[in-house]
Amino acid sequence: MKNTTILITGASSGIGKATAELFAKNGARLILCGRRQERLDQLKDSLNTEVHLLNFDVRDRTAVFEAIESLPSQWKQIDVLINNAGNAHGLDPVQTADLDDWDAMIDGNVKGVMYVTKAILPQMIERKAGQIINLGSIAGLEVYPNGNVYCASKFAVDAFTQGLRIDLNPYGIRVGAIHPGLVETEFSMVRFKGDETRSKNVYATITALQAQDIAHAIEYMVAVPPHVTIADITLLPTDQANATVVNRKQ
Repeated sequence: MKNTTILITGASSGIGKATAELFAKNGARLILCGRRQERLDQLKDSLNTEVHLLNFDVRDRTAVFEAIESLPSQWKQIDVLINNAGNAHGLDPVQTADLDDWDAMIDGNVKGVMYVTKAILPQMIERKAGQIINLGSIAGLEVYPNGNVYCASKFAVDAFTQGLRIDLNPYGIRVGAIHPGLVETEFSMVRFKGDETRSKNVYATITALQAQDIAHAIEYMVAVPPHVTIADITLLPTDQANATVVNRKQ
């Protein structure tokens, strides 16, 4: 991984943070992106590798392109893009859902991935080299009750990933996606708007995946030989069979 420059969105917590920590141990150069500058600063201070920080919201198209354009010349060649930033807001049926929640999920999970990808593609296409890994979800493969728009956003990520792989095939750019099941991070706290009880109940009776598990899968996708593309990895905790079947111990 040495001399490999990796850009990670949503790096200030959860899967993004765990992935940054793992790649730092492998000697990669990291461009860490997020909305929370203080957390990014803390993460940078904890890593024993070269790090450049970008503070922006992936939902803001102008901010995305300005941030990528602002990269110093020694950081402009991005070898690997990990589109990790995303969110879930609410768990409501369509008829009672909050439209602001819908906008947040579509803007962050779909448009954000598209904006960042579009911003970094020119230099990858010019070099005919690079790799893009998008964070999907089991919710992008199966729909579950009250998942409606969150599932739709992750289905869109899967479709965009597949389309991207086709479009970039002539340039030798590897494109893949990770589809996790239940991962114990801040995800549920955001979805339930800070309700700790509801958030803890999601993981209370199972052994959920941890952010580090996803980071190791991403590492594997990056580490395989250049002639190999890992197109998709779906990870589930052993207690989870699919999007709706979970072995909860009482």
